[in-house]
Amino acid sequence: MTALAILGGVALTGCGGPETPRAETLAPPGSPSPAGPSPGRASPASPSAGSPSPAASAPDRAEKPPTLAPGPAGLTPVFERRAPSPSPSPSPSPGRNDKVVALTFDADMTADQGPRAEAGEHFDNPGLISLLRRSKVPATVFMTGRWAEEYPSQARSIGTDPLFEIANHSYSHYAFSTPCYGLPTVEEGEMRGEVERAFDAIRATGARQVVPYFRFPGGCYDDASRKALAPTGVTAVQWDVVSGDAFATDADAVAQQVLDGVAPGSLVVMHCTRSAAPVTEEAVRQVVPALRERGYRFVKVSELMRG
Repeated sequence: MTALAILGGVALTGCGGPETPRAETLAPPGSPSPAGPSPGRASPASPSAGSPSPAASAPDRAEKPPTLAPGPAGLTPVFERRAPSPSPSPSPSPGRNDKVVALTFDADMTADQGPRAEAGEHFDNPGLISLLRRSKVPATVFMTGRWAEEYPSQARSIGTDPLFEIANHSYSHYAFSTPCYGLPTVEEGEMRGEVERAFDAIRATGARQVVPYFRFPGGCYDDASRKALAPTGVTAVQWDVVSGDAFATDADAVAQQVLDGVAPGSLVVMHCTRSAAPVTEEAVRQVVPALRERGYRFVKVSELMRG
C-alpha cells in the first residue's frame, strides 16, 4: 500500500492508503434512488460529435447511470466494488462475465494551487488520456471543480468522449472528515455546496458524460458528511485496489501492486495528475495488456455498478 505523501503541505494519498475507511455496499447495484431532480443527478449522456469511440454502445449512451438507494437514516450510499456472482447465471448475457475491472483516475487540484499551475506545475496528464483512448480502455475520471476550471478544454474532451465518464471529486479537494492526511477540512454546512460547485464547474466546460457519483477527497468520510451530501443524490464511490501511484517513481511497482490486487469486480484508484503521479501512464501501459491476458475486460464505474 502506498505511504502517505505530502506536497506543499497538502496530502495526496492515492487518494487513499492503509488508513482509508472501508465502506459497505448499502443496497444492491442498480437500486433506484429517490425520484425528483437533484443537483448531483446527471442527464443521460449523449454521443459526442467530435470524439466517437467504438468502445461505447448506444445503450451505454442512452441509459441513465445507476445509483444506489440511500442507506439507513437517508445517508449517502457508498459503493466500492461489485461482488462476484456466487454462481454462473443460467442465462448469461452475451459477452459478459465476472472478470471485469474499473480503472478510475482522480484529477486532483486543490482550491489554492492556482499559483503553482501558473508557475508551470502540471496537474493534468493528457498522455494518460491518450493512452486510454488508443488502448480503448473505458474509465471514470473523478474530477475536482478546480481542475476543470484550470483545464477546461481537457475536461470537455474527456466529458464528450463516450469512452469516459466524469464524476465529482469536490471543488477544492479539501477533506470532508478529519483527520484526513493533513488536508484542510470543509465545514459541514459547506459540504453540499462543494459538490454542487464542482458539478457546475465541470458542466460549464461542455462536458456531457457527467455521472452522479462522488469520491471523498482522501477517501475520508463519516456519517455527518454522508448526511450532508444526501440531498445531492450522489452515490459515493470508494475502491478496493489502491495503485500506490501517488508520488511513486517506480512504474513497475505500481503496476505490480494493481495486478496483485485486482479480482473480478474490482475498482482501482489511480491519478490523472503528472506532478503528483508521474509514472501512472507507464504503469497503465503495463496493467492493461496484463489484465486482458488474464481475461479481464475494462468497464466504467456506471457499468460496474449496474452489474
